[in-house]
Amino acid sequence: MKTIVGFTIAILLTSCGKKPETVTTVPAAAAPSPALSKVLSATPAGTPVAIHTARSTAKPGETITLSGKIMGNASPFVAGRAAFILGDPELITPCNEMPGDTCETPWDACCDTPEKKKQGTATIQVVDAEGRALKEPLEGVGGLANLAKVTVTGTVAKESTADLLLVNATAIQAGK
Repeated sequence: MKTIVGFTIAILLTSCGKKPETVTTVPAAAAPSPALSKVLSATPAGTPVAIHTARSTAKPGETITLSGKIMGNASPFVAGRAAFILGDPELITPCNEMPGDTCETPWDACCDTPEKKKQGTATIQVVDAEGRALKEPLEGVGGLANLAKVTVTGTVAKESTADLLLVNATAIQAGK
């Protein structure tokens, strides 16, 4: 019995000098739904138009292509929904592009006026057959992240107004 106790103590003492390897388990992101996968795998069509230009010309039901960056709000992704804010880099500027600015949330474009942000943003959403935003998050899916460059093709939603350009995306591509 003394041998087993002695052996166990010897193993414990020899392993004390080594730090155990830390294994961090990151939960795997859920696979996007087929509807979302279809939009993320489609290629945007047409020549992208600046958001501030599209806001003055786009009409509900029209197909448009926009490009910009995910920015314009402290939380540009809508929690639990397939929607985000796309900002127009021709009109609004993220804080990280301003010399000497050390803002912790540069995507909020906090140095721009509310009017500029309103004119320089569009809300992009992926909708189901009934026209409601899918109940799944977009952040981190397909390269979509704060300040990512994005090109989107979609239909201007019937709910769009002069104050809100709302686009139902049919193709979203990050990095373009």
